[in-house]
Amino acid sequence: MTASLSFAHVTPPGGPECTVAYQRKGSGPPIVLLHGIGHHLQAWEPVCDILAASHEVIALDLPGFGASPALPPGMAYDLGSVSSLLAVTFTALGLDRPHIAGNSLGGLLALELGRVKRVRSVTALSPGGFWTQAERRYAFGVLRGMRAGAKLLPRPAVGLLARSAAGRASLTSTIYAHPGRRSAAAVVAETEALRAAAGFAPSLAAGRAVLFTDDVPDIPVTVAWGDRDRLLLRRQGVRAKYAIPGARLVRLPGCGHVPMNDDPALVARVVLDTAR
Repeated sequence: MTASLSFAHVTPPGGPECTVAYQRKGSGPPIVLLHGIGHHLQAWEPVCDILAASHEVIALDLPGFGASPALPPGMAYDLGSVSSLLAVTFTALGLDRPHIAGNSLGGLLALELGRVKRVRSVTALSPGGFWTQAERRYAFGVLRGMRAGAKLLPRPAVGLLARSAAGRASLTSTIYAHPGRRSAAAVVAETEALRAAAGFAPSLAAGRAVLFTDDVPDIPVTVAWGDRDRLLLRRQGVRAKYAIPGARLVRLPGCGHVPMNDDPALVARVVLDTAR
């Protein structure tokens, strides 16, 4: 996404001022894009130009990730608090019930924003919250391992590994089915984002209590799952369909946990079909 980075300074109800980084491009009905835990808005770069051909695209860095600073002391990273902050951010950006697409943590937040009627449609790619406790512990353990690796690897070593397809696989194969397709620069940047993410630990801590069992009625909802997702297993998509009976459940062939890079055209088509 080549648009310049901007910052919204917003104050949620009863809370201190917070800052949210974002990029926007294109024109038309707005679509907001939310990334997953430990990532940043650049996760959506492979599909942004496709979406921006017919929509205004606004990609956000979640609080404590990417260029968005950590939440102020005393402010929680729980689902209700962060989704309320995002709703206030929409207002600050002049967005009246935009369409929304989110991946992983971003997909969970997108569903919550749909549940409280702050968006027009929801596309959730491998959203969190539909796990068993064993599955959650497994996923959180993998994430902690990825974070520890990102923090321990010297920066020059990350740059060296990112130069080859095998090195990029060693860094990112947990989240991509085709890590070799990710550029070296993108892999270095997202490894640094994971290393520096102030919101990582508090978001994981808040996630221990999350189990999404509510319906999201009266708006179009698509839940899409990569059939090569190694982090949140695709059977969780079936649980999402039971929780949200009106949702469309879509399989993403050949895609991993972060499918936007594995098959940008397919992901864009799923988002656009939902928005229509």
